[in-house]
Amino acid sequence: MKERILTGDRITGKLHLGHYVGSLKNRVELQHQYDTFLLLADVQALTTHFEQPELIQRNLRQVAMDYLAAGIEPERATILVQSLIPEIAELTAYFSMFVTVNALRHNPTVKAEAKDRGFQDMYYGFLGYPVSQTADITFCKASLVPVGEDQLPHIEQSRKIARRFNQLYKPVLIEPRALVGEIPRLIGLDGNSKMSKSLGNAIYLDSTPEEVSQQIQKATTDPARIRKSDPGHPDICPIYAYHQAFRPQGAQEIHEDCTKGQIGCSECKRRIYGSINELLEPMRERRVTYQNHPKRVDEIMISGTETARLTAKETMLEVREAMGMNYFNDK
Repeated sequence: MKERILTGDRITGKLHLGHYVGSLKNRVELQHQYDTFLLLADVQALTTHFEQPELIQRNLRQVAMDYLAAGIEPERATILVQSLIPEIAELTAYFSMFVTVNALRHNPTVKAEAKDRGFQDMYYGFLGYPVSQTADITFCKASLVPVGEDQLPHIEQSRKIARRFNQLYKPVLIEPRALVGEIPRLIGLDGNSKMSKSLGNAIYLDSTPEEVSQQIQKATTDPARIRKSDPGHPDICPIYAYHQAFRPQGAQEIHEDCTKGQIGCSECKRRIYGSINELLEPMRERRVTYQNHPKRVDEIMISGTETARLTAKETMLEVREAMGMNYFNDK
């Protein structure tokens, strides 16, 4: 049998280029080598948007289309809806019995996001996100998880939880490994350390050519450069980071010319606009196909969820047997 991948996204908004280079590009490539499960994490979206269920409902199909437009093939990958797999919630509850609050509070990703969102007192669901994520991964016995760099602490915690379960009961679960993309973290248009939906500094995968142009034009560049002839500092410039990510064959030339003051910011932006637009064009074409057949998108999600549910039931039989909770199976 093929080794299995589990990955996915909280459906709080459209996917952007940071998602693409951090994980989605890997998923598209790896679906040909691995048994791939892609999770539409609607329950986990509630950890930060529980007061906006309409937003999550609206984004379910949007993110599914982002997957399909990026090149995910429903014949090769299983796209599933988290809330429709009750076994994930059951497994989350079992894990939560032996994961300490202290361990969750010290998770660097949880701490960083809580600070970004101004949480003085964390909600139970938000604090327990790594526990829920572990259930996502282990219900289908995934061994590989393509993630962005910021998710590495979650995967390490998932490994510890799976290991602890196996030690307490029986070696039923697989300890997952993380797979980080070539560009683990894409800088935001505003120079922020991360492209983010919540920070509004992103280029989305469904952007039109005009929208890409507008976003690139307003992007932050080297603040020390006043004139084209001024020596630049490309390593602190978001536009240069995009050359490295989306136009790597010309990135070294851009670095040298910028450092010597031989290329202006406008020309640098023009070149990267062309590369990003070239990347997104086939995605736009695939998206139109699915937009014209919305029932097909629903059918893909329903079928994928049914497939995943069968896997979940098999895993939970083993989990309950390991924990001695298969009370009436021998009757």
